[in-house]
Amino acid sequence: MGRIRLDALTRKFGDTSAVDRVSLDVADGEFLALLGPSGCGKTTLLRMVAGLLPPTSGRIMLDDDDITHSPPRRRDLAMVFQSYALYPHLTVAQNIAFPLRVRRTAKEVARARVREVAAQLELGELLARRPKELSGGQRQRVALGRALVREPRAFLMDEPLSNLDAKLRTATRVELAALHRRLGSTFVYVTHDQVEAMTMATRIALLDGGRLEQVGTPTEVYDEPASVFVASFLGAPPMNLMPGKLSTTDAGLLRVDAEGTTAPLWPGRVPARDVVLGVRPEHLTPTSAETPGDILRIRAVVEAVENLGSEEVALCRAGTATGVPTGAADRIAVRGPRPLGLVPGEPVTLTAPTDRIHLFDAGSGRRLVWREQEAPRPERTAGKSMPIGTGLPGTEPSLSAA
Repeated sequence: MGRIRLDALTRKFGDTSAVDRVSLDVADGEFLALLGPSGCGKTTLLRMVAGLLPPTSGRIMLDDDDITHSPPRRRDLAMVFQSYALYPHLTVAQNIAFPLRVRRTAKEVARARVREVAAQLELGELLARRPKELSGGQRQRVALGRALVREPRAFLMDEPLSNLDAKLRTATRVELAALHRRLGSTFVYVTHDQVEAMTMATRIALLDGGRLEQVGTPTEVYDEPASVFVASFLGAPPMNLMPGKLSTTDAGLLRVDAEGTTAPLWPGRVPARDVVLGVRPEHLTPTSAETPGDILRIRAVVEAVENLGSEEVALCRAGTATGVPTGAADRIAVRGPRPLGLVPGEPVTLTAPTDRIHLFDAGSGRRLVWREQEAPRPERTAGKSMPIGTGLPGTEPSLSAA
């Protein structure tokens, strides 16, 4: 068993909250990625779980055991560090066996266990070598082997691939995901690389400024970002975000206006409010003709086109056909199969279905969701969204913070 539960976990350094009341439930056998930019608190959070840093407040549970104040050696958790942390004077076999030596495991049992782990990680021919004789990828596998040999209840990994080159990082990523499937153990994996999180994790927890922004599967956090931060962090290029105004037409339709665009949405009535309009680059389609139907249309001018091999990314400026920008947030990225057929300097109309539009509250940055019926105020839980309103006849829209 390896279920990890964090209850309002907080860590302060002076007056600064590095981790701010994070509550999280990591299921037994899950691969959870802690994702976020540098300085968001993800490594601090992992070090508290490992017992290397005491929390200021909150609680850490491992299955049914409260390990908040337990020393690291009694937590039955294995930590894999970014720097590998191998002993340079020991062989690969001795490095892998070190946790068993500390536990005074019988020599025959330890040797058998080392051989088993070395076979899993394809290190059998390297057992007599020392770390200086290994490549970066091999050292990383030795560090993993040292964690595996203990058979812990969960594995904690702090950016273990960051020191590898791009090709080796991709190969090791595949190996780690396969290893997790074979073991069925709990992995908590810290990374700032969204590709690592999206390809390996069963769930992703996004942090920003020490706070939990959203928790969900890779599909959920990408397709339904809970905030402007999540929308702008995930994706390459990230989601296009434009300040706009949400209003109601005389015909009783919601409408959003932003730089270079006006888009009809769906029936309903709400007071006018400032919003952030979002659409992903791959959901925009260049067109030279007026496309019928209720779709988002953005008038823009192409600034540059980047060739990515099988795809192209076009960078455009939203606004009038003259291409004169009127604000700092009017750059639009379009991504699609090559060739897109766009030429720098030429005007273009970009379209997207209305069901691909994302709306966020301009003040809080939280995702806006249309509610057909009056809804009670939701609890303040990371990943929830803010209702736009109800649109019920004779009632005021219900607005509540997520």
